[in-house]
Amino acid sequence: MIQASGIDHIVLHVNDVERAKRFYADVLGMKVYRENERQVFLHAGAQGVALFTKRDGTPLTTGNDLNHLALNVAAGSYDALKSELEKHGVAVSGRPGEDHCIYFQDPDGHRLQLMVDRSQP
Repeated sequence: MIQASGIDHIVLHVNDVERAKRFYADVLGMKVYRENERQVFLHAGAQGVALFTKRDGTPLTTGNDLNHLALNVAAGSYDALKSELEKHGVAVSGRPGEDHCIYFQDPDGHRLQLMVDRSQP
């Protein structure tokens, strides 16, 4: 029997791979480890996110194939992380009664979530 031990990477289709790369690297602190003109692979800790340019001419739609991507964060309070996203012009929402969940969208409309460690000040 195969025993999956973790997620190597997920793939998100994007309209503009350079714009998406800047968002994931500059705003979310992911590290690029491989790229070409059509795709970029980034590490988020031990997991990976791959951004592929949508190529078949159909419009990019989000929400049907992926509800959201939840990311653990190494450090930071809810307020500090929310403020950092807003500094980059990112609209942030939460979930009522959950002070450790920050929801937002990437430039292509993919729904993302930061999981805030409640033990952080």
